[in-house]
Amino acid sequence: MIKTAALQRNLLLITTTSILLTACNGSSVEVNVKPAWLGAISKIEYDGKTDDLLTAGLGKTGLAGAPPFIADPAKPTAAELRRSTIYNNYRALLDMTEAGGYGSLYGPNVNAAGIITSDEGKIAGTEYLAYSDDGSGTQNITLMVQIPANFDTKNACIITATSSGSRGVYGAISTGEWGLKRGCAVAYTDKGTGSAAHDLSNDTVPLIDGTRTTAAAAGKTAAFRAPLSTNELAAFNNATPNRFAFKHAHSQQNAEKDWGKFTLQAVEFALYVLNERYGQTLFDGQHERLLKADNTLVIASSISNGGGAALAAAEQDTTGLIDGVAVSEPSIELPLIPTVSIKRGNTAISLFGKTLVDFTTYANLYQPCAALSSQLAGTPGAAYVIPAFASNRCNSLKAKGLLTATTTASQADEALQKLKEYGWEGESDVLHPSLAAFEVASAVSVTFANSLSRSSVKDNLCGYSFASTDANGAINGLPAASLAQMFATGNGVPPASGVQLVNNNNPTGPIRDLFSVSPSTNLADLNLDGALCLRNLIAGTDSTALRLQTGVNETRRSGNLRGKPAIIVHGRADALLPVNHTSRPYYALNKLAEGSSSKLSYIEVTNAQHFDTFIGLPSILPGYDSRYIPLHVYLNRALDAVYEHLKNEKALPASQIVRTIARGGNPGAAPAITSANVPPILTVPASSNQISFSANTITIPD
Repeated sequence: MIKTAALQRNLLLITTTSILLTACNGSSVEVNVKPAWLGAISKIEYDGKTDDLLTAGLGKTGLAGAPPFIADPAKPTAAELRRSTIYNNYRALLDMTEAGGYGSLYGPNVNAAGIITSDEGKIAGTEYLAYSDDGSGTQNITLMVQIPANFDTKNACIITATSSGSRGVYGAISTGEWGLKRGCAVAYTDKGTGSAAHDLSNDTVPLIDGTRTTAAAAGKTAAFRAPLSTNELAAFNNATPNRFAFKHAHSQQNAEKDWGKFTLQAVEFALYVLNERYGQTLFDGQHERLLKADNTLVIASSISNGGGAALAAAEQDTTGLIDGVAVSEPSIELPLIPTVSIKRGNTAISLFGKTLVDFTTYANLYQPCAALSSQLAGTPGAAYVIPAFASNRCNSLKAKGLLTATTTASQADEALQKLKEYGWEGESDVLHPSLAAFEVASAVSVTFANSLSRSSVKDNLCGYSFASTDANGAINGLPAASLAQMFATGNGVPPASGVQLVNNNNPTGPIRDLFSVSPSTNLADLNLDGALCLRNLIAGTDSTALRLQTGVNETRRSGNLRGKPAIIVHGRADALLPVNHTSRPYYALNKLAEGSSSKLSYIEVTNAQHFDTFIGLPSILPGYDSRYIPLHVYLNRALDAVYEHLKNEKALPASQIVRTIARGGNPGAAPAITSANVPPILTVPASSNQISFSANTITIPD
C-alpha cells in the first residue's frame, strides 16, 4: 500500500538523504546518500544454518536450552558474545516453557501465519552495525539493521525494535522476530542505553560488539565512556574504588528525550543499507535510492521503554517515515497537566498520568513495607522478602510521618493502600512482593533519577553507586568473566551481572544497598534515606531536583500520532508500568489531540503483567504461571492487525478489554496454556468490553 502523504514529503527527504542525478535520457535518479550522523558500518552475512539473525545459530531448541558455550569465559569473542546476548535477551522477555506457550503460541518455530512447524526457525540474512554520533564519540548510539535473505524490494517493509528497558541493541529481539518471519528488515537501536559498563577502577570500556578494551585504546569507538577527566577519574577511584558507570544512568545526556529521534534514525539507517544493497549501481559507484518513504511499509514497534520510544518516534515523524505503530506495555511520559480523565466502570480514577520516575520512586518507598501485608501472603516472591528489613522499612516510614498505623501488620496494609491510591490497580497487588524482593523499583529509580538529572557518576546521587559485592554486601572486585560477558548477561540497570546497588552513606562504610543502614534511623530499613532522597527530587527545589524536573519535562509526549494507525496493548495487572500512569491516559490524550483523525486502538488485557519471563520461572516464582498469560501473544496480534490494515485495508480492532483465562491449577505446576486462555482481539468487541472516549474521559469496563 503506497503512502498517500509521503509523496508530498519526498522533496524534503531528498534534501537530507539523497541527491538527484540526471541521466542521458533526461530522467532523474535519486542517489543514496549516507546520513551525516552515521558512523562506520560493519556487515556480517549469516547462512541460516550455522548462524542466523534471530537465534544466533541456536534455533528454537537451543534458545530454550542451556547457555551457549564460551571457550574462554574471561575473553569471549565477538561472535560468542553475540550468541550469548541473543540467547539472554530473548529469554529475558519471554516465558520459555512449553507449558507457557513457547513453541506453540510463539517462538522461532511458529511461522508468520501462526502455524506450528518442526523447523528450528533460523533466519538467514545480513546484519549491519553502526553508531549514530556527531563525530565526537560522546554519544555513540548503537544502531543495527537485520535484513532477511528473503527480503523483497517489491514488498518492502521495516519493523522497528528499539531496546526494552535499559538493554543493549539486541534488547527487543523477540519483537524483531515478528518482522524477520515476514521478510521485513528490522531496525534496532539501544536508544542511548546499554548493558555493558565502564569499569572505572581499571578504565576499561565496551565496544560496539560487546568486547572490551582500555578507554585509551577505544578512544571515540567506545560504546560508553563516563565523561570524566583524568584527574576526576583518579579522584573518584581513590574515594570510591571498584565502581562502575552505566550508560543510561551516567551519560549525562538524558537519552530518553531522544528515544524517538534514535528510533527514526534506525529507520533511516535501514533505508540506507537497503538501498546500498538493492539499489542499482550508478556510474560513479554510488547506488540508486530505490526504497524510500513512499514505497516501504514501516511499523514502529517494541515493548516497555522501547514501546514508548516507538510512540515518541511516531509523534516526531515529520517526514512520513512511519506508517503504523504496534506496541506493548509502553513507558510514556504524559504532559504535566493532562486535560483528560479516566473512569473504570463507574468509578473515577483520582490520580493518574504520573511520570515513570515519579511513580517508581513512590513504589520504591512503599513496596517493601506493603510486601508484608497479610493480604499478599503466599503470593509470588513473598518468600524472598526479608521480613526484618521490610519491617524496619514500615517502622521507619511511621517514624517519618509517612504512615500512621502503629503495628507492622497494619502499616503494611496502609502501605499497600497507598499504592492503590497512587494509581496501581488492585490486580497489581500480588506483584508487589516479587518486585520488592528483586529491587526493581530501587534499580529503576536510581537509573532514571541519574539520567534525567544529568548527574555524573562522581556525584553518587543520593549516596548510590554501582559495584560488585560479596555475600555479606561488602564491595569486592567483579570476576573477570562477569565483566567480560556483561554485554550479553546485563540489562543496563543494576542489580545485574554481579553488579549491585551500593549505599555509600551506610554509617560503617559503603555496603550493598539491601543490607545497609539509614543514618537518620539507624535501622537496616532497605536504605529509606536513599529512597527519600530520590523521592524528594520529584518536587524539590535544590539544583539537582531542578535539573531532574527539567529533564522530565524534556521527555513528555504530546499524544499526537499524526493520524497513524496504531495499537497499544497493555496488561491490566502491570505493577512496573501501571496502566493508569501510561497507556490509559495516553490513549485519552491521543483522542483529545487528534480528535476524529485518531486511529489509535487501546487493548487492555486481563491476567497480564509486565514480565512474561517471570511466568516461565515456576520453581522460583510459583504463582505467576497459574495467574498470568503471556502478553507477548497480544503484541504479535497487534502487529498482525496493523500490518493487515496497512497492506490490505482491513479494519483495525476497536479499543477493548480482552478477557483472558488464567491457566489456574497449582502455583508452580499450572496446566499447559491453550488458545482458549488467550482469546483473540475482536474487530468489534461486545459492548461490555468496549473502551470508550467521550467528554475528555476514557472509560474502561470493569
